[in-house]
Amino acid sequence: MRQRAPTPTNGARHAPKAPRPRWRPWPCDMRGALIGLSLCLAGPALATDIITTARYTDPTTRYPHGVLGDRIEWGALELTLSDGTGRSFTLPDHLVFEDLAPRVIDVTGDGIPEIIVVESDAQLGARIAVYGPHGRMAATPHIGTRFRWLAPVSAADLDGDGHVEIAYVDRPHLAKILRIWRFADSQLTEIAALPGLTNHRIGENFISGGLRICDGQPELIVASADWRRIIAVRHKDGWRTRDLGPLTDDKSLARALTC
Repeated sequence: MRQRAPTPTNGARHAPKAPRPRWRPWPCDMRGALIGLSLCLAGPALATDIITTARYTDPTTRYPHGVLGDRIEWGALELTLSDGTGRSFTLPDHLVFEDLAPRVIDVTGDGIPEIIVVESDAQLGARIAVYGPHGRMAATPHIGTRFRWLAPVSAADLDGDGHVEIAYVDRPHLAKILRIWRFADSQLTEIAALPGLTNHRIGENFISGGLRICDGQPELIVASADWRRIIAVRHKDGWRTRDLGPLTDDKSLARALTC
């Protein structure tokens, strides 16, 4: 069994290469409760429907991609709510969570957290999905091909419009496109695509870079496509990139997250 490891708040991890850990070792009082609850049911949150922790469960080898260092992915998402109860959402056999950890982030902007995950389909590859306490709320389209993955960067109001944007690198080993999607009106809409950027090398059990806020401005930190330069991405009269300097070692992107 893989060892568990602490998870940073942006859902990324930077560490020496090792067997992939099981992320977010959060407790759940009712492990496996309500398995089979509809994945597409979503409704207004009640006072007791506030997510406090989340983790992946039900390890599976049914999708043997191995992009994160081994062929074990996850078949279920387990939540703990503020009243101490738990809920679990089990994926059908053609889907897995091809991911390191669920990301607990307020996506809707109402002060109540949701969950951002990576789901992969046996034939269509990966997509981003947003879950609430009642199941899946929204999702991007799948990449379209089996064994094609995406690596989340972070989520925040990146352009100051009052809505949360979710950023990820589409096929970080192949296409190397940073895509930014806005969550509004219960839907995800792509608003930007910036080529020539990446944040993951195949087989690594962590995702590099993430989000930093310097002088009150959010910036995404990623690598150039050739892994030679540290690149910052921010919105200022449009989406702009700037070169922060050479990427000299495995900790360069982690250091860049500090202003």
